[in-house]
Amino acid sequence: MDRDYAEPLDIPALARIAHVSQAHFIRVFKETFGETPHRYLQRRRVERAMTMLVDQHSVTETCFAVGFASLGTFSRTFREIVGEPPKSFREHHRTRAFTAPTCFVKAWTRPR
Repeated sequence: MDRDYAEPLDIPALARIAHVSQAHFIRVFKETFGETPHRYLQRRRVERAMTMLVDQHSVTETCFAVGFASLGTFSRTFREIVGEPPKSFREHHRTRAFTAPTCFVKAWTRPR
C-alpha cells in the first residue's frame, strides 16, 4: 500500500495478496495499524499530497497524482486529515520559511 498508494487498491485484492479473507484482513489490519485499510491508504495519499503542495504543485495535479479520482473527495479527505483545505495548506506553506532540518519539519507536519 505504501509503494503503490497512487494505484486503485481494493480490499479483495489486498486480502488475496495476504492470503486471508476480506473480513479477516480488515480486522487484523485495524488491530495492527489502528485504522481501516481504506483510511490508512487515504492518509498515505494525503501525506504525499502535502509534500507535492509544499513543492508548489497545483491542487488538481496533486489530487490525481496521488491516486484520488475526484477533486471534491480529495479536498474533503485532505481537510479531515490535515485540518485545512489543500489550497490553504499550499498558500500557508508557500510563505513560510522553514529553518529546521527537513526530517523535523516532516515529523511536525505529518498528519495524526
